[in-house]
Amino acid sequence: MTNPTAAMLIIGDEILSGRTRDANMHHLAKALTSHGIDLEEVRVVADVPDAITEAVRALAARYTHVFTSGGIGPTHDDITADNVARAFDRPIDVRDDARAILAAHYDRQGIELNEARLRMARIPEGATLIENPISAAPGFSLENVHVMAGVPAIFEAMVAGVLPTLTGGAPILSQSLQLLRGEGDIAATLGQIAEDFPELSFGSYPFQLNGAFGTNVVVRGSDAARLDAAMAALDRAFPA
Repeated sequence: MTNPTAAMLIIGDEILSGRTRDANMHHLAKALTSHGIDLEEVRVVADVPDAITEAVRALAARYTHVFTSGGIGPTHDDITADNVARAFDRPIDVRDDARAILAAHYDRQGIELNEARLRMARIPEGATLIENPISAAPGFSLENVHVMAGVPAIFEAMVAGVLPTLTGGAPILSQSLQLLRGEGDIAATLGQIAEDFPELSFGSYPFQLNGAFGTNVVVRGSDAARLDAAMAALDRAFPA
């Protein structure tokens, strides 16, 4: 059985300008790997309505799940919710349950739930709310798209809430072998071993240490026994 697949859509001019460094992709990749969902694509788009809508449509049609990050706050450039709704031709408006969550949160702090903050209660028709235990403003899931905040702590909390609701497959395992040989020296043999284990993924990552070239070989897959067998084959082919 093959694992479900996923894509991530990162939304925000601040990422593309280099002003903000994205941390959410790394967290999501690790969480999905542990849950048995294969992250296969990551896109970054600007705060441009058509770019968001087109990317959501394309990714939702291709993958089991799409996770978005960014653009669901109270300011004018937080346009993710509107354009996810547009991607699925759904109306969007302030929803009573989302409004109640925000009202309770701001009442506890003695802060007014003004029009700007109320933007965060705008939810597409038919969506399911994603809990935000940190700042209350919910994300949402619409069909196979899960819309979450860009702030890393909030994003991570939302991922933790969503993943248990999704059917995963076999967690992806990995093992690695460090070789003090360059990639050119191991390429032919490594390629042959990879052909012998087609159900596994082999990666080679060169490094330089104290003036010497080396390669880290990483093998990934869901079958622990086959992974062990592949590592044994690597040990035989490249003795220390």
